[in-house]
Amino acid sequence: MKPLFTSQEPVKSKLPYLVYLLIITVNIYACSNAKKSTQKQDFVRIVADTNPASTPLSPEESIRKIQLPPGYKVELVASEPMVQEPVAIAWDGNGRMYVAEMNTYMKDVDGTEEFEPTSRIKLLEDTNGDGKMDKWSVFIDSLVLPRVILPVGDQLLVGVTNIQHIWAYRDTNGDGKADEKKMVFKNDVQDVRNLEHQNGGLLWNLDNWIYPSRDNLRYKYKDGKLTADTLVDNMIGQWGLTTDNYGRLFYSEAGPGLPAVQIQQMPAYGALNFNDQYTAAFTKPWPIIGTLDAQGGRNALRPEDNTLKEFTSGCGQSIFRGDKLPEDMRGDYFIPEPVGRVIKRGKVINRNGKIFIEDAYQQQDWLASADMNFRPINTYTGPDGCFYIVDMYHGIIQESEWTNPGSYLRQIIQEKELYKNRGMGRIYRVVHEDFSPDKTKPQMLNEPSGKLLTYLDHPNGWWRDNAQQLLIVRNDKSVVLALREIATGGKGGLKQSPSHLARIHALWTLEGLDVLDKPTLFAALSDKDPQVRKTAVWISENNIQQNDAEVIEKLANLTNDPSADVRVQLSLSLRSNPAEKPQAIVKELLAANPDNELMQFSYSTFTETQKMLAAEQERTRNLSPADRALVTKGATIFKQLCASCHGADGKGVVIGGKDMPAPPLVGSPRVKGDKTMLIQLLLYGLKGPVDGKTYPDIMPPMGSNNDEWVASVLSYIRNSSELSNASSVVTTEEVTKVRAETPQMKEPFTLQLLEIFKLGRAEKSNWDQSSAK
Repeated sequence: MKPLFTSQEPVKSKLPYLVYLLIITVNIYACSNAKKSTQKQDFVRIVADTNPASTPLSPEESIRKIQLPPGYKVELVASEPMVQEPVAIAWDGNGRMYVAEMNTYMKDVDGTEEFEPTSRIKLLEDTNGDGKMDKWSVFIDSLVLPRVILPVGDQLLVGVTNIQHIWAYRDTNGDGKADEKKMVFKNDVQDVRNLEHQNGGLLWNLDNWIYPSRDNLRYKYKDGKLTADTLVDNMIGQWGLTTDNYGRLFYSEAGPGLPAVQIQQMPAYGALNFNDQYTAAFTKPWPIIGTLDAQGGRNALRPEDNTLKEFTSGCGQSIFRGDKLPEDMRGDYFIPEPVGRVIKRGKVINRNGKIFIEDAYQQQDWLASADMNFRPINTYTGPDGCFYIVDMYHGIIQESEWTNPGSYLRQIIQEKELYKNRGMGRIYRVVHEDFSPDKTKPQMLNEPSGKLLTYLDHPNGWWRDNAQQLLIVRNDKSVVLALREIATGGKGGLKQSPSHLARIHALWTLEGLDVLDKPTLFAALSDKDPQVRKTAVWISENNIQQNDAEVIEKLANLTNDPSADVRVQLSLSLRSNPAEKPQAIVKELLAANPDNELMQFSYSTFTETQKMLAAEQERTRNLSPADRALVTKGATIFKQLCASCHGADGKGVVIGGKDMPAPPLVGSPRVKGDKTMLIQLLLYGLKGPVDGKTYPDIMPPMGSNNDEWVASVLSYIRNSSELSNASSVVTTEEVTKVRAETPQMKEPFTLQLLEIFKLGRAEKSNWDQSSAK
């Protein structure tokens, strides 16, 4: 081949070639960089409208208003009239979708007829495998704002608003309508909390406990009933609850705007949060339209574009565990912000056993919509391995307690006529151009247990979870030998050696069937995978409670395990056993791991809780029976409701670098001081600075609750060793008197106004005494 250039050719003849090559090189470089630049610029936050219109859009129009990273797209699964006001979905073992509809939620700015029993649960089905629902029926009618749905076998567990019973519904004749209803958990105490503060999730977790998103309970399902286990601390999650591949729960709390709480340890070990468990950037949404209908008013918005600058209503979170979207999505944390019309994506990072969440993007969110009625309130991993979104598509998203006359939010709702936008709703799935959704239609309810075993190694977490649950609900012992084989690394009927996730699910399935034997447990304790070893420690707690010396001796061999997760779990599982050997192991772990923040802090909070419980018992022992009943009831209410903003210990909530949402109660002069002022504050709420500091949220009025409720809450916070307060109780009669003598307030008190009222009472008292003379 003749070389392009030779020494014999004149220099001038080389020039055109050089120029030509230079031009080609520059063009190639320019094109390459243009392509890279385009890829980067394809996903740039663009604010579409700072003062958007509220006119409802069709599903197709709404989809065009959604911004996602390159390669992702949104597909419609169902919309009105098939679904209306959807708030939650769940699939049964055959892949049919249940949809809970809150048809009476905020029909107008006053919440008129909100508690009428006209809400429903629908049953949807995709009969041709195209990913879009084409068949539906009303599975349950005439409900009061259904809150939670959980398929268990061929039943659907359901919880509704204001009532704490849980029912199981079943369709016995295959017509798509429930014709059997049984109560599986009974609690006659009416839930008087605002509907936003009641339980908003129900999840059968890897550990075979069913967890609600709120309160200090968890349930075991056996023989068609739920048996409750009472926890020491109340979980303060609100709407939504999710889990990762290893059974770690992730809660969120909308009240103080906390996108992730109680993510460090399981609820049985107590509440535990760190200020730095997620970055400050993760608390900041980046909407692409002006979010004028934020409860916090103009102060909650960025002045340059009217977009929401802090989380105010995070809910419906999920850990993506599917297999039909990019690999880097697996294990990520997704949480919708329906006021901001965005879904934020966080990277979940484990550092020395402690969990951190970091924002996946800088100053933009994974999904953002320019449709003002787009209200994402729940997310899920679907049977097809894709990501699902429940869009309530509703004008008013805040409950009427926050839309009172004179409020900023009420004014915006009326100006934008958001009250007109109701009766709609959409369910979407997110797909990716590099993947095809799994079109395999689940048939788990009809398949033999041997087939279910194979799904324990499925790459999609939805299949693994449901296979485990169904095997336990069936209580089929014919698969025990195969489960033991899978748990210890054998195939057990699988086509290949089981993954570590299959081994973990096999262990928990054996536990759920009550057939986990010691050889299988001991093999798992020495498994090559740290998450399997951690599972084995966790699952051995029944043996620890029975003070099984053989098991405890095996656990002692793990004190130097290379995995921090294993060592932390070891300390958590052993610390409640007061016997000498378990306590010695815990002390050894604490001494050998001084830099493990999670282990050290968790143990210190555990010991402090034990001391406070003992002190509380001692203090209430000295109260009269009537006063003790008030304080006990108040403690429950406080932990269910007030702790989310004031902290379980009354010291305030500081998580994720955010300001405290509400002032601390420990040592508060208002808590320990004038009873009348404190009662007025709780009845009508409080706004404005407190002790020179302005908090992001107002104290909402609680006067809709009865006088005994108010008295019990105040009695607890005034007379609780946990809150370091020791004042007299507040009686129901005192609340009744203050309520009658206080004028009806159109908006919450300020401290200044409370002082003016106090001064007026003093002057009236002096006048009365003078007149009496």
